[in-house]
Amino acid sequence: MCGISGEVRFDGGVADMAAVAAMCDQLQRRGPDGSGGWQSGPVALGHRRLKIVDLTDAGAQPMVDAELGLTLVFNGMVYNYPELRAELMAAGYRFFSTSDSEVVLKAYHRWGAACVEHFLGMFAFVVVERDSGRVVMGRDRFGIKPLYLSRGPGRLRFASSLPALLRAGGVDTTIDPVALHHYMSFHAVVPAPRTILAGVRKLPPATVRTIEPDGRESDWEYWRPVHSRRSDLAGLDPVEWQERVLDSLRVAVRRRMVSDVPVGVLLSGGIDSSLIVGLLAEEGQRGLATFSIGFEAVGGRSGDEFVYSDVVAETFSTDHHRLMVPTADVHAGLDGAIAAMSEPQTSHDAVAFYLLSQQVSQHVKVVQSGQGADEVLAGYDWYPPLDGVPADRAVDAYARVFVDRPHAELVRLLGEQWAVTEDVSRAFVAEHFARPGADTTLDRALRLDSTIMLVDDPVKRVDNMTMAWGLEARVPFLDHEFAELVAAVPPELKLMHGGKGLLKDAARKVVPAAVIDRPKGYFPVPAIIELQGDYLETVRAALTAPAARERGLFRPEFVDRLLAGPNAHRTTLGSNQLWQIGLLELWLQRHGIS
Repeated sequence: MCGISGEVRFDGGVADMAAVAAMCDQLQRRGPDGSGGWQSGPVALGHRRLKIVDLTDAGAQPMVDAELGLTLVFNGMVYNYPELRAELMAAGYRFFSTSDSEVVLKAYHRWGAACVEHFLGMFAFVVVERDSGRVVMGRDRFGIKPLYLSRGPGRLRFASSLPALLRAGGVDTTIDPVALHHYMSFHAVVPAPRTILAGVRKLPPATVRTIEPDGRESDWEYWRPVHSRRSDLAGLDPVEWQERVLDSLRVAVRRRMVSDVPVGVLLSGGIDSSLIVGLLAEEGQRGLATFSIGFEAVGGRSGDEFVYSDVVAETFSTDHHRLMVPTADVHAGLDGAIAAMSEPQTSHDAVAFYLLSQQVSQHVKVVQSGQGADEVLAGYDWYPPLDGVPADRAVDAYARVFVDRPHAELVRLLGEQWAVTEDVSRAFVAEHFARPGADTTLDRALRLDSTIMLVDDPVKRVDNMTMAWGLEARVPFLDHEFAELVAAVPPELKLMHGGKGLLKDAARKVVPAAVIDRPKGYFPVPAIIELQGDYLETVRAALTAPAARERGLFRPEFVDRLLAGPNAHRTTLGSNQLWQIGLLELWLQRHGIS
């Protein structure tokens, strides 16, 4: 797990190593254990290292294999690297390290771009071919590892974070009006390849991009899950489905213990993280380090779920850490969390993960986390209303339960120069729903949420906030083989018991019933959910600052209305509208975007 950066020139010039070094400096917290740079004519690469596998200098990057004529920078973890290494050695390859990075490099030489189909894991990588001058970059199936891109005159730059690109300069920081529409419709999600900035794009998940020396690009989308019933799984009864799902998750959790350093678990006390702990206990893990976070109650709203995480910790005898964060520390951590965001993220969970990661990183360098279960197994409350909706009403039904506000309302609240006439967010949903490979409206929604909304909300949030403290987070519910299996589960089994029913029934074989039958919870941060005091004043200052007035993203009367009733105006899913627009301005101002 690391940070990568680089520049590729197409105009005959020499790559700017100083710009690459500046990006590397910005990525220091993603990789605090080492750094490296490499430059050859039109290409320069930079790397910040977090030592997880092969703790020696042999695993350092950029990794050059002169014999094969390849140079690599890699961010992530390939969990099946020991098996791939053995296969490659049998094919005659010689290794100088025990790292998964070298396995990626050798695998690329053997299989070319198709190497990604052999990888089980999370990754973003860039390979430079010495002899052809070709540059090839790839991203994992669920986009767990990020890769941001910025074009300039005669060159392309890339980095593991958007702020790293800004550090190098030369970025068009104009707001992208279509991205703004998505941000205000999908609770801060801006689907790839866009970002909120017109001059920055991101490589889509499950994509390999080949860049020729003259700048021509070609993309290969190498994976797209099918959300349909499968003939090889036909006839399974609910108990058999439970066994299949539990066995697949067990494999996913086991894979994510591969490491040369200890691996802990973020234990919220919910079913997903509790099940991870239970399955690891079944695998024989003893003294597993688990971590739970809590916040002070505000306005009668509870800020911790220790009662549930304690049950799990006691049941499986984990080395449990209760981390209570005072309200004052939450506000102090807000600026750091916003600085760590590659893109503006409105979920209050971002601040919670930032503060949690700060403390957890003092104990371990790797954790497993339960993100993704709700999106692949229908755990949210907006899924049941989609059950049985005919295909011709699917987009309308999804928009009613998920989209923050109707297009007509959005046009009225955006500044005139930023409003787009077409409902581009609805069009995005409609295009995605129209793709083949999903049987029902619920299947279409789960496919969209798991491959788009999940990637640029909870997955990005976890990556940004954990890596801000040099902490690697692994997400077994996004093991692609597990995801392929549960995509085939009949909708009625997912929707049982108010959602995620199949997983709840399967979990009863592993974790205490009290955890399964509890109300659904989140990382609660009451001080942000109910804006008041210092938090409200921070938002007010951002929205009334000269930079915000000059930018004019929102009509003044809309801003004034929200400030007059800071907790009275909510989106479709109940999020605070003031926080949504305030966070955007806070992020833009924090990163010096005018």
